[in-house]
Order: sequence, then C-alpha cells, then structure tokens
Amino acid sequence: MIFEIPKEQILKNLVRQLNSYFSLSDEENKIIKDLSQGVFSRCATCFSKNSNKYYSKDGEAYFNPYHSGQYSIFLYYFSNAIFRDSKNNIRLADKIYYLNRIMNALDLFYEVELPEIFMLDHPVGTVIGRATYGNYFSFTQNCTVGNNKGIYPVIGEHVTLSAGSMILGNCKIGNNVILGACACVKDDDIPDNSVVFGSSPNLIIKKRR
Repeated sequence: MIFEIPKEQILKNLVRQLNSYFSLSDEENKIIKDLSQGVFSRCATCFSKNSNKYYSKDGEAYFNPYHSGQYSIFLYYFSNAIFRDSKNNIRLADKIYYLNRIMNALDLFYEVELPEIFMLDHPVGTVIGRATYGNYFSFTQNCTVGNNKGIYPVIGEHVTLSAGSMILGNCKIGNNVILGACACVKDDDIPDNSVVFGSSPNLIIKKRR
C-alpha cells in the first residue's frame, strides 16, 4: 500500500489527537505501536477492493490520512483490533471510537464486525449497529443500521445504503441490493438483486437491471 505520509507519522498524529482529548498511558502507547501493522494490513485489503478513485494510486491501494473517509476506516479498524486483542484494553478502544465520532461524526462501535471489504463515502451522521454484514457493504451520510426489540438485520453481499436510508430490526437483506435515498426497511426481507424505495410496510421493490 502507498502511504501519503510515512506510517510512523500517521501513528504519531493518532497519538497526538488522542492526547488532545484524552490522555494515553505508556501501556496504551505500546498497544498502538504493537497493533499498528495489523491495522495497516486490514486497510490495505479493504482499500484495494474499493473502486473509489481516492483509494488507489498508480494501481496500488493508497492511504491518505487526510482523507476523512479513509481515516474513519483506519480508526474503526484500530478500535476493533484493540477489542479483539484483549478485553483489558477496552478503555483505549473507547478513546479511539470516541475520536472517530469527534472527527468524522460516525458512530461505528468497535464491537460491530464489519466485513473484510466495506466502503463508505461522506459518512457524517451515520450509525452502524451490530448487524451481520456481507462483503462489499457500502454506506454514505445519515444512514442507520439498528435493532428493533433487540433483533438486528442480516445483510448480504454488495448491499448499498444511499443517503438517509435505514435497515432496522428483523430483516434479511439479499445480495446486490440498493436502498434508495431515505428508504426505511424495518422487519422486512428484501430479495436478491433489488432496488428499494419508500418505507416499511409500504416498500416499493424493483428488480435491478
């Protein structure tokens, strides 16, 4: 992966940002250093499959920490890596999750397991909950994935949420599905290869061409 600035500088910037809002212990600084290579590797895998022109350069995956979407993904991966590594480091995972909310207005909790390949664009105001996600999940601004009565959706591969759209509750969303702007699917199933408009229970579902 090509980096806009050296990896070491990206990590220094991250530590500086965290210290601006919180305070880091020596142990937390060490955790960031120890887990960084795995986080960069996850970014490389995800970015390499992204068709957005800003995620590649000269035919290779490209990471620019001054691109807010890319940095949102980086912060999510870091908080998630800390959560996966040890439950004893939850405070640091909380700090990085909170930093993502402060900087990018994205609520993407570290316990949410997004797929290996996912995409976002202008994610301001989006809340992504603990659903089951297939690869190539994509979302943009003001989207919501959440529960209804404690039940979360199951989302297939190549599912795209347009601006302001929502998936809530006991839903099974098929593969190759697009939710139109401001569509709201609640406790409904959506078949493969569909474009969805409107709100449950009065959805308009069209076959994708």
